[in-house]
Amino acid sequence: MKLIVLGATGGIGLETVRQAIEDGHSVTAFVRSPERLKPFGNRITVKQGDLLNSIELAKAISGHDAILSGFGPRVPVSKADANLLRDFATTLTTAMQHADIRRAVIVSTAFLFKDSIVPPTYLLGRLFFPGVVIDATAMEQIIAESGLDWTIVRPPQLTDKPLTGKYRVQTGHLPRFGFKISRADVARCLIETADDRASIGKILGLSN
Repeated sequence: MKLIVLGATGGIGLETVRQAIEDGHSVTAFVRSPERLKPFGNRITVKQGDLLNSIELAKAISGHDAILSGFGPRVPVSKADANLLRDFATTLTTAMQHADIRRAVIVSTAFLFKDSIVPPTYLLGRLFFPGVVIDATAMEQIIAESGLDWTIVRPPQLTDKPLTGKYRVQTGHLPRFGFKISRADVARCLIETADDRASIGKILGLSN
């Protein structure tokens, strides 16, 4: 597949680029600063631009089969980034419609699972990361109402452990005792979900 990775210089993004290359996909990374992508050399296409500029993003994603997004704010979230995910969703859906690209797999957060008891993700999110909960909720609503072929992935706490390829997925719920997952396994899920038509329009909970 021709994949374009957003948030490609973050932890999930770098793993997504690396694994997609190893899988034999054609990979493009759309980034503001490409320095962290230099180790990939000419194995990927790098396009520079502003992820919150719909015109630039539409040009970058044009001609691709799917968009894989690990984009998100840095933690702790600054006041300037309070609505970053909402603004990203608006830009992304506008760009996809202009570029006639329908498929996107997008990382959100397990904090939005209100029915998760073990762990109590929504409670923890509201207590300790209320801004993230509000912003991620707005992002998901915009994406869900876009009419595009989206899948939203909600991981719990992220770790830097190596790829296992053995992650649990549950539609509409966080897997029981789903406390953590490695960034590498989130990346694996993004890549494998991109070509899974059955996941379109669904929210996936995942964990190790």
